[in-house]
Amino acid sequence: MRTIDDRSPDLVVLGENLDVTPTLPDGAFTVVYLDPPFNTGRKQRRHAVTAVQRDVGSPSTITGFRGRTYERVRGDLMRFDDRFEDYWSFLEPRLLEAWRLLADDGTLYLHLDYREAHYAKVLLDALFGRDAFLNEIIWAYDFGAKSRSRWPTKHDTILVYVKDPERYWFDSEAVDREPYMAPGLVTPEKRARGKLPTDVWWHTIVSPTGSEKTGYPTQKPEGVLRRMVQASSREGDWVLDSFAGSGTLGAVAHALGRRFVLVDHNPVAVDVMRRRLPGAAVEQQGTGA
Repeated sequence: MRTIDDRSPDLVVLGENLDVTPTLPDGAFTVVYLDPPFNTGRKQRRHAVTAVQRDVGSPSTITGFRGRTYERVRGDLMRFDDRFEDYWSFLEPRLLEAWRLLADDGTLYLHLDYREAHYAKVLLDALFGRDAFLNEIIWAYDFGAKSRSRWPTKHDTILVYVKDPERYWFDSEAVDREPYMAPGLVTPEKRARGKLPTDVWWHTIVSPTGSEKTGYPTQKPEGVLRRMVQASSREGDWVLDSFAGSGTLGAVAHALGRRFVLVDHNPVAVDVMRRRLPGAAVEQQGTGA
């Protein structure tokens, strides 16, 4: 088991996240951010799924969504979309690990697109309890080609769940503020300070020519992740990203005085993070170096 404390280095790990996360201690992270691959090319495969209503308290069930067991909710959703099971079978164990790793006052941010967000919301309610749901954040942007056969899809969805609805940390005053959309309607003092963001975040994607660009194809902008870290953690807290990609969460955490563990199975991603985060220790799962 790895040690995560004040003396531990910031860490980047090359490895499969389901191999790495079990080596991390329970409740070590105040923020866990998951940005899994979007399910854009689901296979047309059918899996046999039995929706069994088990007794509450059975060792293999978790009671959640309106008292129905998790297995039943999962089975019902498979009836609506037989292609979904492949994706959820991939994501579910990683979410369970993320939940184990969350501190009692911790927050989970799950970043998805429109293809899976609605399925994930129902299943997360069943898995972790509806009371644990805090927000649906819409990250809206206006960049790239636009369809003329439907409304162009220009947003991602970030589902926010808290480990304990009575104890989670949230500091709205620490979050970067936005300019007022109608500045003439507020006082000069308010205009200078800006307004608190809502659950709709208008933020550009990473500029192809900007200094923030690393060249990694799925890179997310620092401004989006900074809000999560500012609101849901304190200086010195640990944050985790087990689909780390270009390491944006680590860059934000470092700038804000937080500590981080980043995991990715792609050597190219780890090379990007090594250059972007030169102060972090870099390991390969199974070698310790």
